[in-house]
Amino acid sequence: MNFNEIDTYLLSKKGATFDYPFDKTVRVYRVADKMFALMADEKPLSINLKCDPLYALELRSLYESVKSGYHMNKKHWNTVTLGGDVDDTLLREFIDHSCELVYGKLTKKQKELLKKERV
Repeated sequence: MNFNEIDTYLLSKKGATFDYPFDKTVRVYRVADKMFALMADEKPLSINLKCDPLYALELRSLYESVKSGYHMNKKHWNTVTLGGDVDDTLLREFIDHSCELVYGKLTKKQKELLKKERV
């Protein structure tokens, strides 16, 4: 996947938006103001994704392309460098997991607002 394909997939998630809170290159993806991914259109292309702490450790041990989150809380974030041993299908699964973690932590009110926005 390239930057545009990943961007499209990230923004297809329920309630997903993006902004540039840190600088003009790092795009931060959010659901209800909660970050679930960070990515910049740079080479080599990489993406930071939120991850369950135990699952994060497992993924780091299984895939050379998965490291602890660059400039993030190492317990809850992974950085996936593209072009390595993580294929597109697996990357989509990692993105889904990240988004689901964030969505699962939203309040009932936040979830209701997202439902209204999608109608």
